[in-house]
Amino acid sequence: MSNTTTMTVRVSGMLSDFIAQNVGPDGAYENVSEYIRDLIRKDKAEADQRAFERLKAELTHAFAADESTYQPLSAEDIISRNRA
Repeated sequence: MSNTTTMTVRVSGMLSDFIAQNVGPDGAYENVSEYIRDLIRKDKAEADQRAFERLKAELTHAFAADESTYQPLSAEDIISRNRA
């Protein structure tokens, strides 16, 4: 189930001017909400990509290690370690 959250954000000065340049007839977005949602989606995609890169690096390192260094880990161990 999806939740909808309404937020109020105050911006002024340069940030307000920058938003105005990107919204409306001359901008890439029809309204500020559309612009903000797109920024959040892009930020989430970047966070997901960084998490994937960390996982990939860890797996690359693990597969390159000698088998004698392997230690059994539960899913909970791995999740706990990655939260840190």
